[in-house]
Amino acid sequence: MPTPPLQTTHFSDVIRYYDETRFDYKVAWLNEDNQAVHFGFYDRNHRTHEQALLNTNQIMAALGKVEPGEHVLDAGCGNGGSSLWLAAQKSVRVTGITPVATQVATAEKQASERRLAHLCQFIEGDYCQVPMEDNSVDTIWACESLCHAQNKAAFYREAARLLKPGGRIVIAEYIRYQRPLPDAQEKLLLDWVNRWAIPDLDSTHEHHAHLESTGFENIQIQDYTRYTFISLKNLYLISRRWLWANYLLHPIGIRTRAQHNNILGSIRQFQALRQGLWYYGLITAQKPFGSH
Repeated sequence: MPTPPLQTTHFSDVIRYYDETRFDYKVAWLNEDNQAVHFGFYDRNHRTHEQALLNTNQIMAALGKVEPGEHVLDAGCGNGGSSLWLAAQKSVRVTGITPVATQVATAEKQASERRLAHLCQFIEGDYCQVPMEDNSVDTIWACESLCHAQNKAAFYREAARLLKPGGRIVIAEYIRYQRPLPDAQEKLLLDWVNRWAIPDLDSTHEHHAHLESTGFENIQIQDYTRYTFISLKNLYLISRRWLWANYLLHPIGIRTRAQHNNILGSIRQFQALRQGLWYYGLITAQKPFGSH
């Protein structure tokens, strides 16, 4: 199937955000072994940043019941960190999709260097309009990427189309506690997410309604904030540490607007978390057997 054209008005913001913050992520978050741009899951067996990032994949794979030989769609694959981990550790075939061309190039390079290119394919596109056949994947994986979709319901409709009967979705997502929030709290929440090229967050009720309306069953939406709290706080502390440089370098053009917003957004996310405006959720659901 041909790749549908990107809806550039929104995705231009997403592309600019990830292109211009690559340096920030490289310095503060990534390492040579892990291209993850997501938060980490800490527990008694995973105490370091690197361990926690990998643990996110482990927990999502367990909840998503990912099995060897399956075909996984990594919706919003970023630099391919989770895709490469899934291919190497779970022996699955992975298709990763992202609207960011530079991320596709990074993921393809990493797959080649790790000798995983035969298991991984990366495409530039919109994960709400995926150029794949109906009933073609076993699992849809979205790690902190659904948030960038303008219309979350459209993502769930596309997931229902793509999944084989009995197929599963596993999603790590920022979820608002309610809609609407009081004006000041709503302003704080949007001040965070908009700076990260996220249009809005859906509530627990909204996610559940989207899943039900598209026919999913065995729906579970669980709060995993206690596992990600250290990671969320670490990003806040790193951003606070560099805030002075951000305000110094942005006005003279050394830091771009997207980079400036990334620092401020990273502070706002934790402020909004401490005010109880959102939580870090894991969403799982299944397409019924016998459906088409």
